[in-house]
Amino acid sequence: VQLQASGGGLVQAGGSLRLSCAASGRTFSGYSIGWFRQAPGKEREFVSAIRWSGGNIYYSEFAKGRFIISKDNAKNTVDLQMNTLKPEDTAVYYCAAGHPIMSTIRRSDAYNNWGQGTQVTVSS
Repeated sequence: VQLQASGGGLVQAGGSLRLSCAASGRTFSGYSIGWFRQAPGKEREFVSAIRWSGGNIYYSEFAKGRFIISKDNAKNTVDLQMNTLKPEDTAVYYCAAGHPIMSTIRRSDAYNNWGQGTQVTVSS
């Protein structure tokens, strides 16, 4: 499956952005879709994930209460609504698809399909 991430941009602290991950080549059926981010000089880190079948949702601690992941069956997309953004949320955000088990859902090496990334910049 090929992935296309979109929706990044520049926003002031406290603002919101909505990222979208679209699939082409096949549907997301059977996949888990994760959002990861990587800031300059830092390792890629897990943000959130959703299992397409079943809808189980997972968040990192920093995303809980601020970010919401959701899927749209009709559009074959997975969105990440990011609210109350902070300067430390500045990063390139990537969506990924794979078949991780529960213990690996937060690991980037559990996903074998990656989008190109979209830049999110939060100004103070």
